[in-house]
Amino acid sequence: MGVKGFVEGGIASIVAGCSTHPLDLIKVRMQLQGEAAAAPQPALRPALAFHAGGHAVALPHHHDIPAAAAPRKPGPLAVGAQILRSEGAAGLFSGLSATMLRQTLYSTTRMGLYDILKTKWTPQDSGGVLPLHRKIAAGLVAGGVGAAVGNPADVAMVRMQADGRLPLAERRNYAGVGDAIGRMARDEGVRSLWRGSSLTVNRAMIVTASQLATYDQAKEAILARRGPGADGLATHVAASFTAGIVAAAASNPVDVVKTRMMNMKVAPGAPPPYAGAVDCALKTVRSEGPMALYKGFIPTVMRQGPFTVVLFVTLEQVRKVFKGVDF
Repeated sequence: MGVKGFVEGGIASIVAGCSTHPLDLIKVRMQLQGEAAAAPQPALRPALAFHAGGHAVALPHHHDIPAAAAPRKPGPLAVGAQILRSEGAAGLFSGLSATMLRQTLYSTTRMGLYDILKTKWTPQDSGGVLPLHRKIAAGLVAGGVGAAVGNPADVAMVRMQADGRLPLAERRNYAGVGDAIGRMARDEGVRSLWRGSSLTVNRAMIVTASQLATYDQAKEAILARRGPGADGLATHVAASFTAGIVAAAASNPVDVVKTRMMNMKVAPGAPPPYAGAVDCALKTVRSEGPMALYKGFIPTVMRQGPFTVVLFVTLEQVRKVFKGVDF
């Protein structure tokens, strides 16, 4: 029972992660927009006037000059097109090896553990139906454990996805996920592999609890209304897309802070840009406004929706293949 759940969840997670990787990369690039923007320069006081035709002409005061409008941030399509222009089609798959390792460690652990807890916590007299609060609790535990296991791959994935936005001289140019993890451990210490781990764990708990619990709850509601015969592709797609939207809305603020914490560069002898997760969130809100915590929300939904659909549709098919097989 235990091993089977891990294998089924791992296969489905790797397929879903690889197929939606470009959308995840666009989301990461959008979440980092504005992070390194220079602070606006203070307006200069006006100098006095010059003479023209015998009359003194005063220069206008700074408050009379309309402020330049802030440049509009590009949307997901523009970001994707920019990546294609500057990095080529291969740029959309930057960090794919890290995604595969992350899904192997993080998602395999959370999916398998959730399956075990769901089975153990289902009351004997419930007809195999787990109450919603227990589904949420199982998701919180499974997500937290999976995130702790997969954090090194998560850090490597964020850095590899974000590398293309940096100037050529500042790029890390990791050869792959193994090179990324090795260089981080060597240059920044082993602890750097768990940078932002508290955020990763919090996000994973939120995502897993909302995603898996919502899918199971939505699927049960559809089958209760339409009967067991409706347990097919349409039901799986509807339940999984609902779960993806709920997970995206719940996790986006934590995801933005996590991405920035993992991507920050710490120069030798210099203080880190962010002292911690709370400091990162406060600085982000102070410099870019509260809605900055929902940067990348559209691509998050665009990624979470298809990812969750592919994840659960694949999972249901894998379960059919392994039905009756014990390992």
